[in-house]
Amino acid sequence: MGLKVVERFEKGVKRTREGWFMKVVRLFDRATVEEGLWEELEELLISADVGVNTTAKLIQKVRDRVREEKLREGPEVRSALKEEMVAMLRVKDLRQATQPIPLAPSGPTVILAVGVNGTGKTLSIAKLAYSFKEQGKRVILAAADTFRAAAIDQLKILGQRVGVDVISHQPGADPGAVVFDSLEAASSRHADVVIIDTAGRLHTKFNLMEELKKIKRVASRGDPKAPHEVLLVLDATTGQNGLSQAKYFTEAVGVTGVFLAKLDGTAKGGIVLAICDELKIPILFIGTGEALDDLAPFDAETFVEALSS
Repeated sequence: MGLKVVERFEKGVKRTREGWFMKVVRLFDRATVEEGLWEELEELLISADVGVNTTAKLIQKVRDRVREEKLREGPEVRSALKEEMVAMLRVKDLRQATQPIPLAPSGPTVILAVGVNGTGKTLSIAKLAYSFKEQGKRVILAAADTFRAAAIDQLKILGQRVGVDVISHQPGADPGAVVFDSLEAASSRHADVVIIDTAGRLHTKFNLMEELKKIKRVASRGDPKAPHEVLLVLDATTGQNGLSQAKYFTEAVGVTGVFLAKLDGTAKGGIVLAICDELKIPILFIGTGEALDDLAPFDAETFVEALSS
């Protein structure tokens, strides 16, 4: 993990560290661990958006280790807690942090970006495009959020800033047609990556979810394996509400990874534990600010160390 990435992690989790994790760390400054500590830890974790179920599971794992390994001193138990957090954040199919989204062996890698309004989805897409471009890849953005004219304009502006092509139609056009044209353009221009922006739809709206399914079908016409990644952009500041969003999107289009945006804007970063534990969906990236390079591939150990450094 490079120094720059570690610095971005530290920037992204600064408020979380100062808000609740240092309180957790200080819990274990005591010489011996007594029953009251577990109640205090439970309160801190739940207040940090870890969630009731995940909190209970995490504490039970640590208590089991305390008993089995005969841990008595606070610092020993703190180390066990950090190790269990890392284990929880390592979702089984999590890719290496150096390449969270592997490129397709032939043709463009198609990434379908989904999420509700206000999550920072379009900026997150631009950050991803910037990251690929920095790696020397040719990227095309598909403006398939045709519901709002402002969304098309925003993607065009960000595309210019990044220096990548944006394929768009008029507001109100068929999003599937935009995706089709984007894939045709990717083929003719030998693009490596196509990132599809979609409307920030309310996850409870049946017809909008059906539209997402249609976009996914169009994306698979040229390559049955496309989209190769369905990336859900979640706003870290929404906490537990983000979990219900993730469940709806996963049922509709099979989310394969999470881009956790605005992590730098919350003191309740415990939501990362709940996402990995309850949804078993890997967090692939975190957003750590407003600049195009404020993105870091997610890594469990780096995340936990940044919290406690």
